[in-house]
Amino acid sequence: MTEETRTRFDLDQNEIPRFWYNISADSPVPPAPVFDPATREPVTLEALLKLFPMPLIEQEVTTDRFVPIPDGVREVYKLYRPTPLLRARRLERELQTPAHIYYKYEGASPAGSHKLNTALAQAYYNKISGTKAMTTETGAGQWGSALAMAGKMFGIEVEVYMVNASYQGKPYRRVLMQTYGAQIYPSPSDRTKAGRSFRAQNPNHPGSLGIAISEAVEVAVESGGKKKYGLGSVLNHVLLHQTVIGEEALKQMDLAGEYPDVVIGCVGGGSNFGGIAFPFLRGNLREGRQTRFLAVEPTATPSLTRGVYGFDFGDSAGLVPILKMYTLGSDFIPDPIHAGGLRYHGMSPLVSALYHAGLIDAVAVGQREVFEAALQFTRTEGILPAPESAHAIRAAIDQAIDAREKGEKRVILFNLSGHGFLDLAAYDQYLHNGMQNGSVAESQLDGLAERLPKVKLE
Repeated sequence: MTEETRTRFDLDQNEIPRFWYNISADSPVPPAPVFDPATREPVTLEALLKLFPMPLIEQEVTTDRFVPIPDGVREVYKLYRPTPLLRARRLERELQTPAHIYYKYEGASPAGSHKLNTALAQAYYNKISGTKAMTTETGAGQWGSALAMAGKMFGIEVEVYMVNASYQGKPYRRVLMQTYGAQIYPSPSDRTKAGRSFRAQNPNHPGSLGIAISEAVEVAVESGGKKKYGLGSVLNHVLLHQTVIGEEALKQMDLAGEYPDVVIGCVGGGSNFGGIAFPFLRGNLREGRQTRFLAVEPTATPSLTRGVYGFDFGDSAGLVPILKMYTLGSDFIPDPIHAGGLRYHGMSPLVSALYHAGLIDAVAVGQREVFEAALQFTRTEGILPAPESAHAIRAAIDQAIDAREKGEKRVILFNLSGHGFLDLAAYDQYLHNGMQNGSVAESQLDGLAERLPKVKLE
């Protein structure tokens, strides 16, 4: 096969990265403090140990540029890593664009998405720290599926609180988690004080990631150390683990003989975007490259493009440490018609700081346009993408069209973070004209800055 027709760029298993990359070592933005939700004072180690094992706390605050990937994690990575990098030549031809479109396909993982990269790491560190059980939340179910599998790999019981709208609308995600041996509960549930309080407001509450986080955290904190909490996005150590994606993609772009002009990822909490973008952003920060980075979010939960940058609770009940991030407010409830995923009210502090500093860009897109792009991609490239991933496809197609209209050569790289085989109900909704574009009324955001928790800054 000639370089002119090659579509796939693979690495050998011995080329699985041996280190995760920590963007904090190179970011010009100093880390913001994290506050205890009860005292509003800087969070203590004792409080964090109720949620996480010490190795993950250390990774959360480290300034080391590279963090070694343990052999125990790399061994399980071999079930699916390295994941392929592909060039979307058929899509390029349909768009009649001079742009070259590449995508990193994380749907090749057994759990179906990139979430397994950090799920395995978190389960490993909990295992070596003596943890027997973990709690977590999930929205569309990709994170819950990943932690359920990782728990089984390392002998840890997993308890998942799944956003009720997704629990009802995506039953096969729930079945997959149960197949891996996890216990699943619709959130808000009657198992926690937080869940019962929201159910009292509305017995048919659609739920939110913020509420599900509250429930999972409450169970972990009140277990007396018997259970730890696992988070699928947002925190620094989660994004750290995901950089295995970008580190592989750097090598694969070398195989392709090109370097991206723009790197694209969808954003809900930020882990998928950070995973593909941060290793390439290192090139901008340390080597003077000029790559553009584009984070793509839904108009139904536009935390970066319409949120406030400030300190906010990471959950709806105020149990999780207070983080500095772009936020729609911890009381934000996404519209239940939103079928495209990406439901979190806030954004990773790392991604938020980089966006605030102008080092990355963001755009919000409607879900009908997202599913339109997903179908175009499926019908040319053959892969059915997760709706979340299709946000990145939408932006990649728009970039390719822009390159065509300007007559520019442009190398585009995006992260296809998961497959959509368990999201067919959403596709059915779109195909039969039952899908609306979610949005946020301005009245929902009025006075948001004033509603954020007040912390004691020095």
